[in-house]
Amino acid sequence: MRDHSAGVLTAVAVGGSAGSAARYGVALLLPHDAGTGVPWATLAVNALGCLLIGVLSVVVEGRHPLLRPLLGVGVLGGFTTFSTYTVDTVVLVSRGAVWTAAAYVAGTLITALAAVSLGVWSARRVRAR
Repeated sequence: MRDHSAGVLTAVAVGGSAGSAARYGVALLLPHDAGTGVPWATLAVNALGCLLIGVLSVVVEGRHPLLRPLLGVGVLGGFTTFSTYTVDTVVLVSRGAVWTAAAYVAGTLITALAAVSLGVWSARRVRAR
């Protein structure tokens, strides 16, 4: 890993910049207020990011060693926002929307796991053709 650490760091930084910019774009298109309802923008980027992580895990097998750090850790790590998910949950609870917060937590976890599984399944199916 030491021989490639500068390349990996650069790949993650470049990818993270792109992923974060894309997430910001989605937040502009799907604004939300965690105090008044479900934070749909955060849920959407996390679900889409998990789907793409599942696809990526299949697609990058045996490819260039910097693809996973660039696309997985960088782009998709910057795009998904589980830290915002946590903050959204705390805001919902602090405003008394405990049941909405609980549904949001459970719904996000279930959606994220299902999205990764669907991404892996879909990519394997396409690759098998």
